[in-house]
Amino acid sequence: MNSINFASTKLAFLAFALTSLLPLSGKTSKPDILWITSEDNSIEWISCYGSKNAKTPNIDQLAKEGFRYLYCFDNGAVCAPTRSSWITGMHAISNGTQPMRSGFEIPATIRFYNEQLQKVGYFTSNCSKTDYNLRGPNGRNPKDFWNYSGGDYAGTWKKRKEGQPFFTVFNIGHSHESRAFGGLSKESKNPSKMILAPYHPDIPEMKETYAKYGGAVENMDRAVGEAVQRLKADGLYEDTIIVYNSDHGGVLARSKRFLYSSGIHCPLIVRIPEKWKNLYPKGKKPGSTIDRIVSFIDMPKTWLSLTGAKITKNFQGRIFLGPDTEPDAQYHFSWRSRADERYDCVRVMRDEQFAYHKNYAPFAPNGQYLAYMHNMKATGAWERHHQAGKTNAVTGRFFEPRPSEEFYDNFKDFHNIDNQIDDPLHHTKIKELKKELRRQQLKYFDSGLMPEEMRNRMIKEKKTTVYAFVRDPKLYPLPKYLDYADLALTRDKKNLKTLTKELSSKDPVIRYWSVVGLLLLEKGAKPAIPALKKSLDDQDEIPPLAAWALYKAGERKLSEKWMLETITNNPGNKMLANVLDWMGENGHPILAKIPGGKLPKKGLLKDVVKRAEARKRR
Repeated sequence: MNSINFASTKLAFLAFALTSLLPLSGKTSKPDILWITSEDNSIEWISCYGSKNAKTPNIDQLAKEGFRYLYCFDNGAVCAPTRSSWITGMHAISNGTQPMRSGFEIPATIRFYNEQLQKVGYFTSNCSKTDYNLRGPNGRNPKDFWNYSGGDYAGTWKKRKEGQPFFTVFNIGHSHESRAFGGLSKESKNPSKMILAPYHPDIPEMKETYAKYGGAVENMDRAVGEAVQRLKADGLYEDTIIVYNSDHGGVLARSKRFLYSSGIHCPLIVRIPEKWKNLYPKGKKPGSTIDRIVSFIDMPKTWLSLTGAKITKNFQGRIFLGPDTEPDAQYHFSWRSRADERYDCVRVMRDEQFAYHKNYAPFAPNGQYLAYMHNMKATGAWERHHQAGKTNAVTGRFFEPRPSEEFYDNFKDFHNIDNQIDDPLHHTKIKELKKELRRQQLKYFDSGLMPEEMRNRMIKEKKTTVYAFVRDPKLYPLPKYLDYADLALTRDKKNLKTLTKELSSKDPVIRYWSVVGLLLLEKGAKPAIPALKKSLDDQDEIPPLAAWALYKAGERKLSEKWMLETITNNPGNKMLANVLDWMGENGHPILAKIPGGKLPKKGLLKDVVKRAEARKRR
């Protein structure tokens, strides 16, 4: 570089640095950002993405003026784990915060994105969802790092200092799952005109719930329009970057909480005023579609980049916008764990077209009873329709146990109803996605190979955090666990000897996966009955699954006796309550014998018993 160019470059840099240090008065030198999040709706409910059941003109207008992303995916499929990932910039599985409302502690070294924004002068506000699913040590709570947290989103920028840039999160609850509860209202759509997903049966309750939710989505869209109008009224529209996306997919059963496309494929629209056109996606003009993969984990890191905030090591995503845009991701990683009191463990690796699903708890059907989800009329009606024998292979699969693996072509099969895991034509792609899944599980220290109760006990014994625990290979040898879980999930009788032997392993994680493997072998696990009996004296999630494995292997009387005695003496045993529900009609005789005085007045076991009684009456 010659001396003249060097001098001019140096002066430009000093000018920029001085500008950034000037008092916050007059026009801001950084973009204002309004991040609008709507609850629970996938791309299926947004008309600029092709929705047939709702019209969203205000969101569509943002897309005309901005950039519409075609492949935006949530990592967690439900609110609290998703927000845990947003606030920390980390996959929740890295901190153990993937189970719903688990609240595990995270290390003090993890920076929150709102904390980093404040350090570069931003007035930050959240209006007003703060369901972060974690605890910070020494009182470090992400809620405390907002300058304002409340319901008046439009008033937040009026609370800042003159010229101070703002970052405002406006969370819209009109499209939340709860808005699909109850009967039709004057705002509901016409049920007869609703287009159902192919996995939903064509029954009146289903169409009514679609119609109810379609109206709720349109209410949400009106709130988006009002937010935009408030910016315009305050003269901020051409100064403010507007981001719109949902917080995950949804909302009818088999979307929210599940890692199928309807649960994780979300709308993302970014409107950037012309004054900030240097931040446009490279080579794109307003009104364009963007086909790069954006994962939710990318968002907080991108917000920091756009605002000039420091990006600390905990931010795991990729910057997808602005001058520091990073290379496109080839894959997207999703995960799920317990939702409310219902246990599950699934991992998904996908690209734009194909998705590989690994079910680490295939013995639990997708459609296991979840009280909140059953507040929608459609959910219970669907299940009753299935129990009456009126569903087919597509509409009934939701209520059946799952395969260990699934594979879908999302271009041909957006609704993920045609599992092509055994199609030899896809062997190469499946192998590729499986390899990438393992790589990312290792990269992000996937804490889910140890079940939640066991994880909770172990970190208390070690007086540590999940974060630290899973990063210690002596405490958590993840490559070994991934290999052994794969063996357990194969359902191959040739592994019987290994699974039986490892029931006595010193490592509780290996014992857990041994029980899972034998449970999946069903009658094929009969030779392991003596060893499984000893597992009834184990701890955490192991004994209830061992009892069920004994039942399936043929030792029914002993299993039933142990289950009844255990649930009677400990009605709060969540894993056993889950097992009794997963057993379906086979669990009803056990549930019927629980003394009434031992039943809790509310909670999972009460729901399971009530549900079993209702089935008997039908």
